[in-house]
Amino acid sequence: MAIAHRTVGTGPRRAVVLHDWFGTSANWGSVLDYFDPEEFTYAFLDYRGYGQRKAETGRYGLAEIADDVLELADGLGWDTFSLIGHSMGGKAIQQVLVRAPERVEKLVGLAPVPAAPYEMDDQTHALFYGAAEDPAKRLAILDLVTGNRASRHWLDRMVAHSLEVSRPEAFAGYLASWQTLDLSAAVKGSTVPVLVLVGAYDLALTEEVMRATWQVWYPNAEIRTIAGAGHYPMHETPVTLVTEIEGFLRS
Repeated sequence: MAIAHRTVGTGPRRAVVLHDWFGTSANWGSVLDYFDPEEFTYAFLDYRGYGQRKAETGRYGLAEIADDVLELADGLGWDTFSLIGHSMGGKAIQQVLVRAPERVEKLVGLAPVPAAPYEMDDQTHALFYGAAEDPAKRLAILDLVTGNRASRHWLDRMVAHSLEVSRPEAFAGYLASWQTLDLSAAVKGSTVPVLVLVGAYDLALTEEVMRATWQVWYPNAEIRTIAGAGHYPMHETPVTLVTEIEGFLRS
């Protein structure tokens, strides 16, 4: 039996979808209504300590996520598949690629954390590493990455969701993993087709960051900016997001 997951669609093109540090497989907004269910099958996986798997303990790192992705794919009978990763999930899909490159058809990074360690100054480090216990710090991060444009009601809902669906020790553990892990040497030169989507208003993971990292390491990487979005285009510009993803996966 496949590991616990959510499925959208029943089509022949298959992708495993990995969520961000704050969210879960359930926190993709209305975008789920716009995926083509006849052409694509999307398997959304929650990490250990999050969402459907909140009660599951673990090491709370990207290597463990990669193990679970491959277990899920095996359970679904998928020999090969594409990977879609949002933010932290964008680094996790690269860990899967390193682990099993022969099984990965394409990568889609959505505001994705690059493969190298994510550099933080002292103030940013205190903000991010304090967020496991401090809701105000979670809100400040969300406000930053959406360009200080989102409504307070939306920000409050996102913070409440993240507090409800994740264990604090899991939230802290995954941060330590995605922030420090260096996969850049392992992925450099990979010829897998890659699409990187970045929100125009994302003040942290900008187009400039993507061109200096993803486009350097992946010869077949294409970077596109989504106008009108910050770090959460699944909430901000859902139709545009689906159009970009599915156009790339079927190309």
